[in-house]
Amino acid sequence: MEKSRRSFVRGAMCLPLLGVAGLAFGQAYPSKPIRIVVPYPPGGTNDAVARILAHKLTEQMGQPVLVENKPGASGNIGADSVAKSPPDGYALILVTTGHSIAPSLYSKLPYDIASDLVPVAELTSGPMLVMVNPQLPIKTLADLIALAKAKPGTINFASAGNGSTTHLTPELISNLAGIKMNHIPYKGSGPAMADVIAGSVQVVLDLMFSAMPQVKGGRLRAIAITGSARSPLLPEVPTVAESGFPGFEATVWNGLMAPANTPKEVIARLNAEIKKALATADMNELLQSQGFAASWSTPEQFGALIHSELERWKKVVKASGATIG
Repeated sequence: MEKSRRSFVRGAMCLPLLGVAGLAFGQAYPSKPIRIVVPYPPGGTNDAVARILAHKLTEQMGQPVLVENKPGASGNIGADSVAKSPPDGYALILVTTGHSIAPSLYSKLPYDIASDLVPVAELTSGPMLVMVNPQLPIKTLADLIALAKAKPGTINFASAGNGSTTHLTPELISNLAGIKMNHIPYKGSGPAMADVIAGSVQVVLDLMFSAMPQVKGGRLRAIAITGSARSPLLPEVPTVAESGFPGFEATVWNGLMAPANTPKEVIARLNAEIKKALATADMNELLQSQGFAASWSTPEQFGALIHSELERWKKVVKASGATIG
C-alpha cells in the first residue's frame, strides 16, 4: 500500500514537469531552417511570392526560411515530396489553384491533397486578364462572344498548358456564354502570349504580373478581368461579371500546406507569423506591384477554400473534357 502511494506521488510530481517540457518543446519551434518547396521553376509569380514571404519569416522567426524549387508534373512532384516529409513543420509546400484542379485531371496522383496535407494559410490571390490581339475588332468581352457566335469554330485561345487555370477559365466563360472556342495549349504563358501578339491565336488569359507589360506596351488589349472588382492597375478594364455574367469570379490563389499530422501548435505558430508578415506595408506593396493582394486566412478558412475549389474545377474539367495521364 505504502509502495503504491509513493508511486502515485512520484507520478503526480512528474505532471507539472511534463507540462513544462511540452511548453518548452512548443517554444523551441523552429530550431532549424524551414523549407518552403515551390513546385515550379524559379522566376515565376509563385516563386516571387514565396521568396518575399521567406525573407519576412526569416526576420520574424529567427531561423532561416529557405525556398526550394522542385518543378514537375504541373506542381505535383513538389507537393508529393512534402506530403511524404516528416510532419514537424520544417517542410512546407506552396500550393496553387492548379493543385485543386489536378485531382480531376490526372487519373492517379501519388498523394491526396485532402488527406496527405493540411492547410496552414492562404497567402495571396489575384485575377487574370482576358486579352486579345489589338488588331482584332474586339474591344469588349461582348464583342468576343458576338464574333464567336457569328463565326463558330474560328476563334482560338492560347493557354499555358492543358488543364491550367488559363485553359479552364476560358472554358468556363465559353460554357456560360454558349460559345465554343478552340483551345491551343502551350508550354508556359510566355509562348502563349507571344503567339497572340503575333496574331496566330486570337485570345489568351494570364496573370496580371505576366500580362501587364504586354498590355501597357499596347501589344495585347485587355477586355475583361476575372476578379470580383476592377483592378487599380487597370481601372478602365471591366470585370467579367460586369460584362454580362453577374457573380462570376475566377482568381488564382496560393498558400502553404504542411504534411498531415503536423502538430496543431506548429500550424498555429506558422499561421500567426504569416499573418504578421502579410500585414507589413512593404510586403503588400511588393505583392500589389505584381497584381496580387495579400489574402491571409486561418487554416480552417484555407481548407474550406481548397474544398470548394476542388468541387468547382471538377465540374469545369468534366465539361471541357480535359485530361492528363
